[in-house]
Amino acid sequence: MKIVVVSDTHMPRMAKALPPRLIVELDNADLILHAGDWTSPLVYGELSKYAPVKGVAGNNDGEAIVKKLGYKKVVTCGGKRIGLVHGHLPHSSKKAEQNAALSFTPKQVDAIVFGHSHIPFMQEQNGILLFNPGSPTAKRKQPQYSFGIMSIINGHLTARHIFYDNKV
Repeated sequence: MKIVVVSDTHMPRMAKALPPRLIVELDNADLILHAGDWTSPLVYGELSKYAPVKGVAGNNDGEAIVKKLGYKKVVTCGGKRIGLVHGHLPHSSKKAEQNAALSFTPKQVDAIVFGHSHIPFMQEQNGILLFNPGSPTAKRKQPQYSFGIMSIINGHLTARHIFYDNKV
């Protein structure tokens, strides 16, 4: 199972369309996870053209997105439970990865996907994979744009980042 993982698309302000490098991976995705800051419900529709989409709202998303998706969920796929949050809650003073780790108990999930910081992050903590894909459209001070690929094969979950220089 191939899962394309994105966050912090901030569309249409940061990009008018999905980046070509992302589309290459979306073309054969089985599932797409979005960890918030869509900023437009239209992004959901664009991603849905490629595969089923599961996502949560972020701190820059309007009421319609929050109402539709909520701020937290667990997605079960390929025998794995993936927690999905944006990373801005529950403590504004904490880093996104700290908030993500606080959002689920160890027995709830096998991995946690989050965003908010726009900083690619991958680390195992207490047997749980914490994964931030970065942003495919708003790299901030990062050297490159990024998103993630998670694979679940025979019950084994792996993750990696895809980095690229140009979003158009």
